[in-house]
Amino acid sequence: MSKVLLASVALVIVAATPSVAADIRVPAYRPPPAAPAVYIFNWTGCYVGGNVGGLWVEKDMTILPSLGPGNPFLGQSFSVNASSVTGGLQAGCNYQFAGGWVVGIQGDYDWADAHLDRNDAFFGNFTNTFSVESVSSLTGRIGYAWGRFLPYVKGGAAWERDEFTFNFFPSGAIATASTTRSGWTLGIGGEYAFTDWITGFVEYDHYNFDRDSDNFVCGPLACFGRTFGFPVDVRETADVFKVGLNLLWSPGPGAFGARY
Repeated sequence: MSKVLLASVALVIVAATPSVAADIRVPAYRPPPAAPAVYIFNWTGCYVGGNVGGLWVEKDMTILPSLGPGNPFLGQSFSVNASSVTGGLQAGCNYQFAGGWVVGIQGDYDWADAHLDRNDAFFGNFTNTFSVESVSSLTGRIGYAWGRFLPYVKGGAAWERDEFTFNFFPSGAIATASTTRSGWTLGIGGEYAFTDWITGFVEYDHYNFDRDSDNFVCGPLACFGRTFGFPVDVRETADVFKVGLNLLWSPGPGAFGARY
């Protein structure tokens, strides 16, 4: 009888085993939470903006020998210096590659009013006046970005608009010249992206303009008893320090495009 009872208990246990196993559930695999996305600012894109700053200019002038031997002006030279506030516009495009390297091209135009009235340049009987009315450039630039900060160097072609006047007295004769001078520029600066669309920058630029012969034409009265033009060799350098803001945009969706 006991053997029959033991056999019955064993049979019940074996029959119940699948049901117990079915009730044991393997915990579902849950992947770890994803790491938060890292935002990386990208400088690729184009921009427009404005700037203000200061201009310091130096001019070296020499009378050329075309007036003939014995002329009292022959070989006379003098230097003048002036400064003024500047203000203008800039526009360009950047391309970021190989991590943080950024290359770009930029054009800018700045108005200026650096002028000087000076007596006794050659002799005591006339006043010379000159003014720098504008400076502009077309440059390439290269820098390396650390996130939102971009230090850079730049260089390229430059132009300057000049006005000159020699006022002789007591004759009242006036000799004038107006020219656009060409040359080159080198600069260094740093730009920081305050937001995805607005950056600010500080920049220093040095300008060197080619030697040029400006032909001054006398009038309305004769210079020293006769009417003639006389050439003046002009060499000029200028330095500009400026600060400014840029508005950025890039290809992509949205009103201004994607910045990342």
